[in-house]
Amino acid sequence: MFALVDCNNFYASCERVFNPNLQGKPVAILSNNDGCVISRSDEAKAVGLPMGAPIFKWDAFCKTNGITVLSSNYPLYGDMTSRVMSILNQFTPDVELYSIDESFLEFKNFKADYNYDDYGNQIRTRILKWTGIPTCVGVAPTKALSKVANKVARKFPKETGGVYVIDTEEKRIKALKWIKIEDVWGIGRGLTKRLKLKNCKTAYDFTQLSDNWVRKNFSVTESRLKRDLEGTPTLQLDDIKTKRAIATTRSFDYTYSDINYIKERISTFATSCAEKLRKQGSSCHVIIVLLSSDRHKKDLEQHRGSMAISLPYPTNSSLIISNQAVKAVTSLFKKGIKYKRAGVIVSGLVPTNNFQLNMFEHENPKHKYLMHAIDGLNTKYGDYKIKIANQDLKRTWKMRQERLSPRYTTNINDIIIVK
Repeated sequence: MFALVDCNNFYASCERVFNPNLQGKPVAILSNNDGCVISRSDEAKAVGLPMGAPIFKWDAFCKTNGITVLSSNYPLYGDMTSRVMSILNQFTPDVELYSIDESFLEFKNFKADYNYDDYGNQIRTRILKWTGIPTCVGVAPTKALSKVANKVARKFPKETGGVYVIDTEEKRIKALKWIKIEDVWGIGRGLTKRLKLKNCKTAYDFTQLSDNWVRKNFSVTESRLKRDLEGTPTLQLDDIKTKRAIATTRSFDYTYSDINYIKERISTFATSCAEKLRKQGSSCHVIIVLLSSDRHKKDLEQHRGSMAISLPYPTNSSLIISNQAVKAVTSLFKKGIKYKRAGVIVSGLVPTNNFQLNMFEHENPKHKYLMHAIDGLNTKYGDYKIKIANQDLKRTWKMRQERLSPRYTTNINDIIIVK
């Protein structure tokens, strides 16, 4: 059996844990640089605040309807995710973190008549008691069906108590007939349109299509999804895989035409990529730098460019990657253009301890030991204490966060003081 554990209104719930005054009140969380709404509590949905709403257009609406609007507090959300995951690992060793607020669990070697309703309630109760985060649990014989079961538990909390188990054929068919085809996990807008032309309106309709037709018209992914919805375990928990490319891209808090500011940002993004490379034991052959103006400001001159740098040898040195990235963005930069977004991507990844050597060019061997020392110090003291010289020493990510709540669990200065 599989379970999907989903944290309800996760971002808003994290804020409510440390600010109980927000309980039962509408809450909205904004994207980077306080751009648009990316998370809403049920109360905010009820008053009509749409997902993706640009806050500068909806600010008056939020004030009128008493919606508390907050900046994204990713250090807090990430820490709360880790706490929830540590609890889930107590119920089974087979856990897949699917997203920041969802995890799949697999229950291997459990007895056929095991009481999964009770087990699901134990999971919900422990997470709520230990973290304050409310959850819903869906249990079923396959991953896709556990996703369906979770939607049932979320939609009907009073009837299900937040836990729903699909353990009979009758329950499976009833749930699949209830869920719309566009709400099925793994079926996007394009696929929904094609299926509706086939008069396929529900998940149950999808399972009634012939295997040959699905294989002929769609990919192997949809074929596996169909079998999973039919109750045949086809989709397994994903193993942690080494990334084929690593990217760090950000929108600036404002538009900038200062080349020195942009070079500092690119250096920080490149350093972040290098750190991620070292963490997974990889080195890169290619560095790609992106730079673009604000496409939403049509009255301003626009420019968007990218440049790829091929290295003669693989590296994960922050010094080399940052140096090459800064050279690239200097070439891309156009005077007078106001830039809003930039990024660095490293690709052509190879294992650091196993790659083809170059007879004529190679990395300075001192970099390896220097990077090891920097990573060790930053791990010990945190908050990127050690940086290279062309980075801003005071801030790593420069975002507009005018409504940011304290980092209650990740910053010693923001810990709640009990009087």
